[in-house]
Amino acid sequence: MQELARGRLAIKYILIEALPSFLIGVVIFVFILLMFQVLRLTEFVLVHGVSLYTTVEIMGYLAISFLPMILPMSLLFALLLTYGRLSGDAEVVAMKSLGLNMLHISTPAVILGVLTLLASAQTSFFLAPWGNRQFELRINELSRLKAGATIKEGVFSEGFFDLVVYANEVDSRAGLLSKVFIYDERDPKSPLTIIAREGRILREQDPKVGDRAELQLLDGSIHRTTNGAYTKIDFSSYDINLFDPVELSEKGKSLPSMTLNELEIAKRDPNLKGKDRAKVEVEYHRRWSLSVACLIFALIGVGLGTTTNRRLARASGLVLCLLVIVAYWILYVTAEGLARNQLLSAGIALWGI
Repeated sequence: MQELARGRLAIKYILIEALPSFLIGVVIFVFILLMFQVLRLTEFVLVHGVSLYTTVEIMGYLAISFLPMILPMSLLFALLLTYGRLSGDAEVVAMKSLGLNMLHISTPAVILGVLTLLASAQTSFFLAPWGNRQFELRINELSRLKAGATIKEGVFSEGFFDLVVYANEVDSRAGLLSKVFIYDERDPKSPLTIIAREGRILREQDPKVGDRAELQLLDGSIHRTTNGAYTKIDFSSYDINLFDPVELSEKGKSLPSMTLNELEIAKRDPNLKGKDRAKVEVEYHRRWSLSVACLIFALIGVGLGTTTNRRLARASGLVLCLLVIVAYWILYVTAEGLARNQLLSAGIALWGI
């Protein structure tokens, strides 16, 4: 009975030690991953004139989409830090002297690993795809509504709503263009060349539908060639509809934005062949393998944290965590590349690591 009571106390003690480190790890890794997006977010603030609220909203969606990766890393960080401290302070030795074995000592790691696995699975299957989808829609909306920022002065811009646009002067904040040349080949059978003195990117709010954006051209002409016949039309004002919110909301989901159920439906599509099928299967197995990695990281954390090498035991948990994660991701990226190139099946590649 005494051994059982001591075991419960030890488990409770280690869990209480590990949980704050786990939460700190989540914050640290969210911050690290968001740092890779700083340049892009800075561009939206400085160039596109996006508000601080919108920027924070985008960062929130990004953080949610990162959770399936962040949770296993935070678990490893917490366990390395906790068990490293216990080993460095000789508390592991003290627990063993009281009759506790490695089963008692490692049980908290397994409990935390199982809980993290469940949380990671739920975020990976449903929450992270939602966050990624909201991020995609928000970025697309901002790119469209602040479309003038994609046009550079004196440069032919090809990424402007499937149009080739040239303007002598550009005011991206006000959405004003001067001396505009547009080549529109969205209809290959009847391409248009449009020349205008001035252009304005306008945003409209429709309470029934949502935001709209259009390019209003002033004092220009439209040149069309159809079946060898040339036509020229002069205009004082000509509007080009850039997008409407219905088209935006119906834009197809990327694979990271699909829920597990949607991926299963995609896998059963008989028309999906070759590399497209391989990509779907990689994404499907990635969701499961990342979740199960929590248990693997839990065992690794206990093993490294309770090592008898005192120098290693006292090493920074973050440094050890990063080393393990880098090694894991090198193997993971290699396996994913093999699966995407159809050199190995997705199941063997992603579960084999």
